[in-house]
Amino acid sequence: MSGSQTKPLAGGARAFGTSDLIVSRLGYGAMELSGPPRARDLPEAEVISFVHALADHGMPYIDTSIDYGLSETLIGKALIGRRANYILASKCACQAGLPIGEHGESHVYSEQNVIAGVEQSLQRLRTDYLDVVQVHGNPTRRELEEGGVIEALLGLQKRGLVRYFGISSRLPLLAEFVDVEAFTVYQVPYSALQRTNEAVIEALKKKGKAIVTRGVTGRGAPSKGWATRPIGTAQGEVQGIWQRAGLDELIKGMDPIEFMIRFALTNPNLDVALVATTNLAHLQANIASAAKGPLPADLYQAACQSLLAAGSGPGLGVYKGGGPTPVL
Repeated sequence: MSGSQTKPLAGGARAFGTSDLIVSRLGYGAMELSGPPRARDLPEAEVISFVHALADHGMPYIDTSIDYGLSETLIGKALIGRRANYILASKCACQAGLPIGEHGESHVYSEQNVIAGVEQSLQRLRTDYLDVVQVHGNPTRRELEEGGVIEALLGLQKRGLVRYFGISSRLPLLAEFVDVEAFTVYQVPYSALQRTNEAVIEALKKKGKAIVTRGVTGRGAPSKGWATRPIGTAQGEVQGIWQRAGLDELIKGMDPIEFMIRFALTNPNLDVALVATTNLAHLQANIASAAKGPLPADLYQAACQSLLAAGSGPGLGVYKGGGPTPVL
């Protein structure tokens, strides 16, 4: 990565598993660039300016998807003349061939669909290669093997269209992929309020895998009066965990989103923690929180213990679909 980046990498620089990439610990999750009905209707010029600001503020890692409506197309317009300033991650096995702006709803785990999807992403993102591609939709290992998905990705890698690849998944199916040698990148839901995957994240890290986590701020719920909630949780679920854990008393006036970001970054097994916003001031606040570094050891230990007692810990919780859309 080279170019006009003017600030240190957000949250610090981090080796990305066994790859040759150096990433910012804070990355950008681009679902909020999807457009209606899943996200806000934003002027194109505003989106382009915001994407430029990501690299300018030391946050070059962008995670998007075919499924995210307008996201890839808008990012592609922002990357004209600036591709070298970014690390681009997208998804595959999503519905290829949908009109621009349409949100995908299903996944097809076949060689043909994976190749078509990656080629479509390259076109929409206006790039010759993707740094990272992740299989989307939480499939079984058998589905990937029978559909020739891994072989398709290896072929795309050989052609120079994909640098590294892996999967976006969660327990219980995530456990099936811990020993897949070809997968180098794993994206997993994780936050203080959703620690279900914590042990398998540790197991993946021991194998040298790169770990990307999404949902680390809980969709901002602790700072929005719980008017929204993280994807995968029921109404009131994470608010109950927060209250039972007594986090307001533990963090003693610390901004709740700062706590959430620093909690994630304190976990040594996480490489990139994705945050999602379209507001530059919120982005800058997230970066400032990450710059404060890990939580003090005593606070982190106390929070982990209290959260475990409140129902947020390794193996606890059942991932449920849904959550308010768009994010408030």
